[in-house]
Order: sequence, then C-alpha cells, then structure tokens
Amino acid sequence: MPQTNQTIVPHLWYEKEAIEAAEFYTSIFPDSTITNKTILQDTPSGDADLVSFELWGEKFMAINGGPFFKFNPSVSFIVNFDPSRINDASDQLTQVWNKLSEDGTVLMPLDQYPFSEKYGWLRDKYGLSWQLILTNTQGDERPPIVPSFMFVNENCGKAKEAVNYYLSVFKNSKEGLIAHYPKGMEPDKEGTVMFADFMLENQWFAAMDSAREHSFNFNEAISFMVNCDTQEEIDYYWSKLSAVSASEQCGWLKDQFGVSWQIVPSDMDEMMRKGTPEQIARVTQATLKMKKLDLVELQKAYNG
Repeated sequence: MPQTNQTIVPHLWYEKEAIEAAEFYTSIFPDSTITNKTILQDTPSGDADLVSFELWGEKFMAINGGPFFKFNPSVSFIVNFDPSRINDASDQLTQVWNKLSEDGTVLMPLDQYPFSEKYGWLRDKYGLSWQLILTNTQGDERPPIVPSFMFVNENCGKAKEAVNYYLSVFKNSKEGLIAHYPKGMEPDKEGTVMFADFMLENQWFAAMDSAREHSFNFNEAISFMVNCDTQEEIDYYWSKLSAVSASEQCGWLKDQFGVSWQIVPSDMDEMMRKGTPEQIARVTQATLKMKKLDLVELQKAYNG
C-alpha cells in the first residue's frame, strides 16, 4: 500500500550510521529504495548526511546528527506480514527477523502469543526497535509498516488521551482497533491500553501503555516530519502540537507527551533534492536561525 503523498514521515537520528542503516533496511524489506542523499553543511553537528528512503513503500528520512540522541523502544515500527496479501508470509517474517536481529537484542522472542501465531520484538544493531507480526487479516487492511508509541513512566495510562488528541489535531483521521488490559495483568492496570491503532492524514499509527519499569521515555532520536503546503498549515500544527518552548528549534517541537515532531514545508524536500550545494547551504543556515519555519524566508534563502 505505497503512499505517493505521505504527509507524515518518520525521521531517524543516527550518530553517524544513517546511510549504512538505510542501505541495511532497504536490502531487507521488499519495495524499498534509497531516494535521495544530501549533505547539510555547517550544522551544529558539523556536516550532516541526510538520507531519504522507502521501506515497503513507506517513506523515511535519516540524519547523521552526532551523539545527542539514542533510539529506545518508546517508538518502534510494527511490521505486518499479512497472509492474505503475501505468499509465504510466515517464512518472510522469519527471514526479516533473522536479518534484523543480527547483532541486535531480542526484547520479546519470536513465538506464538495469544494475539498472534507469530510475533517478536527486537532492537536491531543500530538500536531501532521493530515488532514483527503475522497479522490477523480480519477488519481493515493495515499498511506493512506502522509506527508505534509506547507510553511509559509518567506517561503510562495516557495512550488513549494521546490518541484522542492526535485525532483532534490531524485531518483525515479515524480510530482503529482498541484492546484494554484485563484484570490480572499487573503491573499493567485494568482498562489501560494494551493496543490501539489510529489513522492520521491517511497513515496508520499504533499506541500502547506499559506500566513495567522502563529506563527511557520519548526523545528526539525518532521524530515525525509533518509536510505542510502553506504557512497557515505550519502555523496550525505548531500551535496545536508545541508544548515545550525550550524544545522549539529549526522546525522541531515537542508535544505534551514528549513526542518530537518537525513541522516543515512540503517544498523543503524538493529544495534538498534539486538544490545546488549553495542553495542547500543557504536554506540550512536560514533554518538554523528559526524556531517555527517561515516558508517565505526559506524560499528567499533558496532563491538567493
């Protein structure tokens, strides 16, 4: 189910392995390719590689931004292997699992669980978390790769509130499935969210609460770029999502749950793909001076 016009793009922050990781992932998943590489000069992290790629038709972006942020399982990517759409779905799942788990860490072993005949959760060698699942095909079709938020520590119990909030902010949105923890699943509290999925801008996401002890929270290692066609859209998402003024920088913000978003003009992608090194450098320098991005000023910088 490739998205030609994907509004929300997961953005992955690496210290220096962005291109290597993109090549690794695109070698593992079907319908995957690297679509662009750009060097951003003179950023606070020095010269930074920016790479755009597609995994199973879903767009991603990654940057070499230095050692500031590390991946953790608060955001993971669910990979749906649907036997009604994929021949040998179970075998394919095992193949992908074997490649992703190489030099990685298994968080939940690949096994049969009450919710799936075959499921496993791992951190790959770069620290990125993946949940591979043989999908039960009842109900609406889901895309192959779905970003998933885990609400832990002080956020635990807020998954439903967050889902409702995102549904109220983004257009073309709808609720999907929801399953609550039953009694007897301590430390998880009865009635909190065991699994929920939801659609924002025609893209699927998932959420869950976890009351277990976790030494991590949401951070900037994984952010979500929201592509906006107009300054009005940029202003709208900024006003709705930004909840931590100290985190406002270069189009980045943090929402009330600590999730990082980047509110960017759709034109930015084209500038980075088609611009000369001088144009890209001018746009980069203009961006670094801004908190909320100003589309007109960025176009001026691009045009020199």
